[in-house]
Amino acid sequence: MKAYSPPPSAMVMGQTERSGMGILFLVVLIDLIGFTLVIPFLTYFIQDLATVDGFTDVGKRDLWVGIVLAAYTFGQFLFTPILGSLSDRIGRRPVIMFGLISNTIFFIAFGLAQGLWFALIVRFLAGAGNGNIAVTRAYIGDISTDEQLKARMGVIGAAFGLGFMIGPFIGGILTDPYTNFGGYFETSWWESHPYFLPCLFAGLLSLISFGLAIKQLPESLPPESRSSTEREGNYVKQLLGNLIRVRDLSRPVQILILVNAIFLTSFTIMHTTFILFTGMSIENGGLGYDAKANGYVFAFVGLVGVLVQGVFMRSKLAQRLDSRVMMVFGILVCGLGIGWIPYLSPEPFVIVLIPMAMIALGNGLFQPTQNTLLTLEAKSTSLDLGRVMGAQEGYGAMARIIGPIVAAFVWAETVDRPDKWDYHTVFRLSFALAVLAIISQITLRLTHQNKQP
Repeated sequence: MKAYSPPPSAMVMGQTERSGMGILFLVVLIDLIGFTLVIPFLTYFIQDLATVDGFTDVGKRDLWVGIVLAAYTFGQFLFTPILGSLSDRIGRRPVIMFGLISNTIFFIAFGLAQGLWFALIVRFLAGAGNGNIAVTRAYIGDISTDEQLKARMGVIGAAFGLGFMIGPFIGGILTDPYTNFGGYFETSWWESHPYFLPCLFAGLLSLISFGLAIKQLPESLPPESRSSTEREGNYVKQLLGNLIRVRDLSRPVQILILVNAIFLTSFTIMHTTFILFTGMSIENGGLGYDAKANGYVFAFVGLVGVLVQGVFMRSKLAQRLDSRVMMVFGILVCGLGIGWIPYLSPEPFVIVLIPMAMIALGNGLFQPTQNTLLTLEAKSTSLDLGRVMGAQEGYGAMARIIGPIVAAFVWAETVDRPDKWDYHTVFRLSFALAVLAIISQITLRLTHQNKQP
């Protein structure tokens, strides 16, 4: 099956591009605001649930943070490749809408969790139902020429950055309305559900996004360009098919997927332990932050991401720069920022923002350039974009499973150590993986003919 090539009608294509990119930006933005709302408080939420369930030891309690974080990405790992391939057969639009309605249901359910196992199951189901990242990138590949790809991946990246800026800020403010707002929220129910309001808000945002998509998002993949191949075998074979068949993809595509997986492992190790570190008391070496303070930090990270992906990546300078060099530079800068984190002090606050800016800059350069190169390579070898992006997201999800679990175990074993193998260890590991990601792409030889990055 050949990758999708644009329909012959320039008028139809132009209409699809204009309406598709505009509404896709809004859908991704609203979806990401809802998704990132949970970032400032999720760690504290799981710590509270673990404590209620009897895990009072710091290491064992914080281990559950990594497990619950991994549950979401485990669901993605199992089902995103299937959703990506499904979008090749039935179109991108219905799969995107399914992911949005799934978010609505499970965000709200998560806010009602009163025990670890319920939280674990709900996060798994939320991840299983949301394959929108892979399908969105395939959608962009459908409607874009090779020359448009980097800028358009940057536009969607800007939506990610803007969502990452707004979401944590709102999430931090909405946490614990009983204490922060009083009035209507000054009841015993809200006192016992301090994290429900931001989860409810996130669910409603996803519902709004669903409404926009169902009314205004056009289908990018016409019927004649869809895969008609029926999946054979049992569910397990269907589940693992795209992951196993990555060995049949071109060598550059394999390397790009590998680099992305290693980078994401590094990034999620940091992401899992960042709030564990900032939430530690100053006396124990942490920063003493609460959910609101972490919301401000992540809002700043999102702002930098918007500037990088929404402004710089659309500039003429970015279009002239080599995509591979930008990708490697992004990994390096992000890794250096991660390695700096455990050496921070709470004051002055501006110093805390420097490594976070480096992480946002590095990630902002890596994501759109890596996705651009992957899309160009897939197109040049006539591979189904849904399958390729589904495979990447599948392996990316596997990385986001490994990252939180490894981070949680390393953190649990080192957080109370008095020697050099203390809480710094997990961040050093994250930096080492960033270096490994750079080394892994040394043998990358691009085959597509587009030399203008």
